[in-house]
Amino acid sequence: MITRIREVRRAKKMTLQDVADRCDPPTTPQTIGRLETGTRTVSVGWLNRIAAALGVEAGDLVKLPEREDVPVAATLEHDGAHAPRRASVAVPPRPEPGMVAIAVAAGIGDYRSGDELWCRRLPPEEFGRALNRDVLVPRPAGRFLFARLIGREDGKLHLLPLGGGGRQMVLADPPWIAVAARLIRSL
Repeated sequence: MITRIREVRRAKKMTLQDVADRCDPPTTPQTIGRLETGTRTVSVGWLNRIAAALGVEAGDLVKLPEREDVPVAATLEHDGAHAPRRASVAVPPRPEPGMVAIAVAAGIGDYRSGDELWCRRLPPEEFGRALNRDVLVPRPAGRFLFARLIGREDGKLHLLPLGGGGRQMVLADPPWIAVAARLIRSL
């Protein structure tokens, strides 16, 4: 079986140590290296462990004849586009458990009509991780607020609506919020 473990790991900008530490149970970077190079046979169990550590589907780690890879042709840097230092492929996004999406129907703030935002749900004890980020907040009667979280105090969230002229809002004790984690945009 021909694997793409190395290509996917490099595309995710992770080291062998990063992958080894994220495996469940953790392993050694040498083991990951042997599995990448084919020195050690990759079992289905190892594929699943490594896929989970990389945040991809196990199928993304296997070269399939009917699936075409998207090669990275250039790297865009501050001084322009350059050939990549080593060959790599683009890894398709994979949703994490518990994610929710927002479909943008009309442009607001940094977002355009047709955009899709994937948001990671956070419980109340993790709200601090979303400071200065765009968040979706549930409100009563099936409504939502999408705004920038600018402060948190005594269970209350201070939110600044996106777009010009909005006034700061304060919402108390939402059961969860979802922080924008990935922007999907067609050009």
